[in-house]
Amino acid sequence: MKLKSFLLTVTAVFTVSGVFAQANILNAKSPEEIGVRTEAQVAVDNDKPLEYGYVDDRDILFSKTVWEKVVLDERANFPLYYPIDTNNIGSDRRSLYDVLMKNIKNGKIKNIYDDSYFTTKRTLKDIESALTMIDTTELGIEQLNAGEELSKEYINRRDITAADIKEYHMRGVWYFDKRQAEMKYRLIAIAPVAPDVNFIDSDSPDLVPLFWVFFPDAREVLHQAKAFNNENSSMPFSFDHLLNSRRFQGYIFKEENVHGDRAVSEYVSQNALMQLLESERIKDKIRDFELDMWTY
Repeated sequence: MKLKSFLLTVTAVFTVSGVFAQANILNAKSPEEIGVRTEAQVAVDNDKPLEYGYVDDRDILFSKTVWEKVVLDERANFPLYYPIDTNNIGSDRRSLYDVLMKNIKNGKIKNIYDDSYFTTKRTLKDIESALTMIDTTELGIEQLNAGEELSKEYINRRDITAADIKEYHMRGVWYFDKRQAEMKYRLIAIAPVAPDVNFIDSDSPDLVPLFWVFFPDAREVLHQAKAFNNENSSMPFSFDHLLNSRRFQGYIFKEENVHGDRAVSEYVSQNALMQLLESERIKDKIRDFELDMWTY
């Protein structure tokens, strides 16, 4: 009897929390009120990303920086990719790329760089050339050669959209915290990867990172943006939670090494299977360090 009462209580609690998690949809008097939370609700929730604990350099017994490739064709990575068509969907659901671009444009994400080492800082104006291609058709060129003003219909504009993003590259650090006696992971930077906009409509365009975002700077906005939870739509994940908890499938394509952090493809060339096996070897090397700590 006690077990039955306990199960009923737990069910009721999760049901109520699920109702409140649907962003006011059951209390809305009009469609405009769906997703709008009152100031009291916001204050009670105190909805902020979980702060990272301080890690002293002396507490790090082992660390390894790795670069991972997250391919968006894989089912496990779909929450990072979809939705790509936002015409017939609510404004509260956007892909990770759309979230990053929106907050770069409005200035909430200030730290974007041209590489994962953060050597050169970029602005939105600096990266526009990698996001947009503007070309003139042959008829437009003839119009210019004739000394006439170029008509708008002879100008082709091609923008990189969420549908064009093929991968994400992530730089992170695996480290063993000797105080906690635990191997942990900290995401440092993330970059959307798409075909070169100048050759995007060719048969096999090269993939290039569009820009690198310093992840701790973007955590606040990524926590506010929600990714779809296929198991329970009333309890969506934030992108911050999804990335910090490693709810994605990635392949290591580079690790820090004495050879100038060379990529796996530089010393295992033209063999995708061997590159995948090398990625797994690097993962095992990191995992084995923690296991070896408990081997006497």
